[in-house]
Amino acid sequence: MDIKSNTENQTLYIPNSAFTHSGKFHADDVFAAALLTYMNPKITITRGNSIPDGFDGIVFDIGGGEFDHHQTDKKLREDGTPYAAFGLLWDKFGAEILGEEDAKRFEYDIVKPLDICDNTGCRNTLASIISDFNPPWDSDKEQDEAFEEAKTFALTILKNRFEGIQSVKRAEGMVREALEEMKDNILILPRSAPWKTYVADSSAEFVIYPSNRGGYNAQGVPTPEVDDDKNNLKIYFPQNWAGLRDEELEDASGIQGLRFCHSSRFLVAADTIEAALEACKYAKKVSI
Repeated sequence: MDIKSNTENQTLYIPNSAFTHSGKFHADDVFAAALLTYMNPKITITRGNSIPDGFDGIVFDIGGGEFDHHQTDKKLREDGTPYAAFGLLWDKFGAEILGEEDAKRFEYDIVKPLDICDNTGCRNTLASIISDFNPPWDSDKEQDEAFEEAKTFALTILKNRFEGIQSVKRAEGMVREALEEMKDNILILPRSAPWKTYVADSSAEFVIYPSNRGGYNAQGVPTPEVDDDKNNLKIYFPQNWAGLRDEELEDASGIQGLRFCHSSRFLVAADTIEAALEACKYAKKVSI
């Protein structure tokens, strides 16, 4: 079996064949198969009850090898959480796909929860969705056909998430250039693009950008200690703007062209960049 990678250009070389167990499938083996397919679209994944003699490919979730987790001496994470097949593959190849930091975040958000679910049987929404691809007990549908459908679905999830992560990286230059030209702690971007990663530790309090719906949006910048459960902002838009639209919002704010304020007060929409800028300046003024 030849598994190697070219770290200089992050091109992975994966064998054209892989083997995993047959029967009912779970998110673990499905996402492992999807990941291998992402790395090598030409790969053929065979399912069965026992590994063929002399098989020269990647074996996962069966057989007790490098990418199996059913043996008593299974590999554990530093915090003691056991790996499953998906996690074992990601541990080996993830950093070459996304880079060290993004691979760690993807591991925490997606891989580890699925590994925990596979090892403990706990509930997980994504794992349940994948499990639903298994044919019902009274169906005539072939299990391997259903596995392929689940793998295709999981592969779409991986591609979309990876592309989203890469798009954040592509936005860095534009956001940092705008930060250098920022005035009054109001960042103005020439295009709508991911900005939170590069603005979190800056002095920016608001970000204005062209809306995909037309006009402009302005958003409050989260505080540096923001986490997934809290989205505390440095400055919110005024309380009396919350949930208002069009004429009602213009009357409450005194700003012509202000079209919408989210009920959570983290975002406003405006017809013009001037109206969005005025809304940010007013919010800064009344917050003092």
